[in-house]
Amino acid sequence: MGGKEKFHMERWYPQLAAAAAAGAVFSCVWEAVIRRFPNIMVRGILWSSPVLSFTAAMVLVSTSIPASVGVGMVLVVFSVAQALYACWVTPRMEYAATILARALAPTPTGKLISDLYHPSYWTVIAAFVWTSVWSLGIVGAIGNGYGFAALIIFGLLVSFAWTMEVLRNVLNVTVSRVIALFYMRGMQSDTMFSFQRAFTTSLGSVSLGSVMVPVIESLRVVARIVNLVEGEDEFMFSFAHCCLRVMEYTFHFGNSWGFVQVAAYGKGFVEASRDTWDLFQERELEPVVNRDITSALCFLSGITGGSLCIIVSGSWTFATHKSFTATVSLISFFIGYFMSRIAMAMPQACVCAYYVCYAENPNNRLFDDTIPDRIKYFKGLPV
Repeated sequence: MGGKEKFHMERWYPQLAAAAAAGAVFSCVWEAVIRRFPNIMVRGILWSSPVLSFTAAMVLVSTSIPASVGVGMVLVVFSVAQALYACWVTPRMEYAATILARALAPTPTGKLISDLYHPSYWTVIAAFVWTSVWSLGIVGAIGNGYGFAALIIFGLLVSFAWTMEVLRNVLNVTVSRVIALFYMRGMQSDTMFSFQRAFTTSLGSVSLGSVMVPVIESLRVVARIVNLVEGEDEFMFSFAHCCLRVMEYTFHFGNSWGFVQVAAYGKGFVEASRDTWDLFQERELEPVVNRDITSALCFLSGITGGSLCIIVSGSWTFATHKSFTATVSLISFFIGYFMSRIAMAMPQACVCAYYVCYAENPNNRLFDDTIPDRIKYFKGLPV
């Protein structure tokens, strides 16, 4: 893909625009279905992700183009890993479905949640517009023959990821504020005011958290995996445990749960993360939230959206300009993933706020025995 003549805008920008549109539509529909059928969708998310990933892999492998086949084989391995994860967390599905259903229904009428759809849709539209503009930049950067093209492309990818994370966490803080004020003070906050506040007063904390949380949580997962496969080697044993301790300590000062206190109390992100985690430890909630799979469901929803975009844009590109299939598919996956994650911010924020508000006041009559029973369950497990 070296010559400039290969990168005419009209040859592959429409496919990226289609990926952005497909990602936006899918994310809104997916969010609505989750709200309507939370119990069914927990299992649906866990299995739709590996199925669609495998389907996208087959689309790429069937092109017989080396680059596309390589990307497809990576997706095959990834889809198998997702299927194994779904089997592993099967015992947690029932609780995950229960807590998601409780968090999405704080009031019998459901009006509190339905009002939150408006900022959710506006955020997805903003993400679509930004993606459409950003796609022009990435097309130009890849088509350029400048010596710094790789650096420019990397910068554009980081910029895109951070912007989409900021949009996602603006929605996260908006939803968290509305839900938290309902549980803590019994009031129904104006949704659009909370949305405006997240975009202004809380934007600094949102921007900082959007950098810290993905990095810290990713490294924490890696440290846990290394700790599981340490083996009998003494050096690896020490290294694995050291890494895990460092990441657990760092996680204390930068975690997604902190966005709830950013929204409710206007705290800085680091202070909110620390105070929230201290509260979880005080209420013996740490093992419960550590084993909650809501964030994994949101991640897998992102993978589902990304895979769908590969199927849409990858098939189109293969039919029109075969040599671009791998590149367009990778960028389309990137777009679909972040689009879906933005829409999933609403149910994830509801669950986070549910846990944090319970930790603030476990005796609140709005909470049932779901969390206390889970705490008792973990207390009864052998150490």
